[in-house]
Amino acid sequence: MTTFERIKKLAKNRGVTLQKVANELGFGESTLYKWKKQTPNGEYLAKVADYFHVSVDYLLGRENNNSTSDQKDLKKFLDDNLNYGMTYDGQNLTDEEKERLKIALTQVFYKYKDKFKKD
Repeated sequence: MTTFERIKKLAKNRGVTLQKVANELGFGESTLYKWKKQTPNGEYLAKVADYFHVSVDYLLGRENNNSTSDQKDLKKFLDDNLNYGMTYDGQNLTDEEKERLKIALTQVFYKYKDKFKKD
């Protein structure tokens, strides 16, 4: 899988277009698409890696794990993901719906936190 294909997959998983990624990172319209045939420079790769919370090594295909850490912090996950392209069945969530989702997931976490520690 190429760097471009990895970025495209990450964008799809987050529910954003490559154009939106490029815009949010301050890249030109065709920057990401050029990476189909060109190798991006380190500065651009670092920005994309930070945006998706993955390592540069993952983007370059040097590692298969697309996570920067083995454990995910629920609060960080919610903060990061509820602000970027969160959809349900293809429809964007409103700010109110995102907040309700955050509250619900946090409540579930605390309700079952002790149960999972015992298992």
